[in-house]
Amino acid sequence: MTGPTGVTAGEKRPAPGPLLLVQSFVNTLDREAGRDLLADGAAVQWLRDAGLLASGGDVTASEVETARSVREAIRALLLHNNGGPAPSGNDQRTLSELAEASSLRLTSAGGHIGLAATPAGSLTAGLASLLLIIRDAQHDGSWERLKACGNDECRWAFYDRSHARLSTWCEMATCGNLIKNRNLRARAAARK
Repeated sequence: MTGPTGVTAGEKRPAPGPLLLVQSFVNTLDREAGRDLLADGAAVQWLRDAGLLASGGDVTASEVETARSVREAIRALLLHNNGGPAPSGNDQRTLSELAEASSLRLTSAGGHIGLAATPAGSLTAGLASLLLIIRDAQHDGSWERLKACGNDECRWAFYDRSHARLSTWCEMATCGNLIKNRNLRARAAARK
């Protein structure tokens, strides 16, 4: 479940497999460009395209706000993966409330047991499916590589494919250079 190509195609440092959907969901907010794909008008179409909402499904303004809160709680987890602070109690509460609002059903195929969030096609189930993807990624070791950019003005989700797993920025050429130059100027000013 990697999500439709149009939803996940724009990732510069894409995560593997289903984790790409989590990455794309977090990246519905582009802080630098001031674009939010979960803004009221665009949210329904993006959520449908991503498979997080049934094709005929609709959402209320409150549900869109919940999706945005879940997005930022997941971003907090990704910041933590990049050496940032642990997610706040508010972030934890957002994810706990989502888990409590959804139900799981057993899926079984070819002797393999799986879990799916219900009610199928609802936004709550779609968002809860992201939690299942995160849980699976934590078990297979890929979760720690999905990070949020260390640039406070960016926070773009990226997948760290470096051998040492020490990447800090979504792109060295943009955010990395910006932060390094900013730090260099601050050290030079402090010396004067």
